[in-house]
Amino acid sequence: MKDISFYSKEDLVREILKKDKDLKGSNIDEDLLHELISGKISSNINNAHDENLTLGQKTADKIAAFGGSWTFIITFGFILLVWIVGNAVVLNQKAFDPYPFVFLNLILSCLAAIQAPIIMMSQNRQSERDRLTAANDYLVNLKSEIIVEDLHYKLDVLMERQEEYKKEQEKLLKIIEGLKNDFTKYD
Repeated sequence: MKDISFYSKEDLVREILKKDKDLKGSNIDEDLLHELISGKISSNINNAHDENLTLGQKTADKIAAFGGSWTFIITFGFILLVWIVGNAVVLNQKAFDPYPFVFLNLILSCLAAIQAPIIMMSQNRQSERDRLTAANDYLVNLKSEIIVEDLHYKLDVLMERQEEYKKEQEKLLKIIEGLKNDFTKYD
């Protein structure tokens, strides 16, 4: 067994990073190496990401959140029902949008044309947030792996030393037993 008691944490991190197939060809800089060894890796990506959003991006996210809610669906369904019943039944002869509701179709088309890009912008930001979260998760997992490897090496060293101590104790017990036998001969 190789002597692992002389591994520094930096050597250990370098060894793990060399073995990591996901990092082949990537350039691990010294700052990341030192942060993996001593710094806190985990961070709340949502807070960091949300702090950098512009007013337009925040508004788009709120519109997309509202557009995908039951409140929007129920409210919009109620407005459509009122529009159709109002024009077809209540205002039958004086309807401002008689059946086949051409004006309603125009409004719905405009709403869909405006709402779709807003939702796509929000989804793109969510994808970026997910990428940042995945990168952060990877670093946290890598740091955890380094810590586990470090503990594993320390346990190996302790077990090796314990085995050496056990052999030393057995030698000492044999010497004591021999001395004991020598003293019993002279009694």
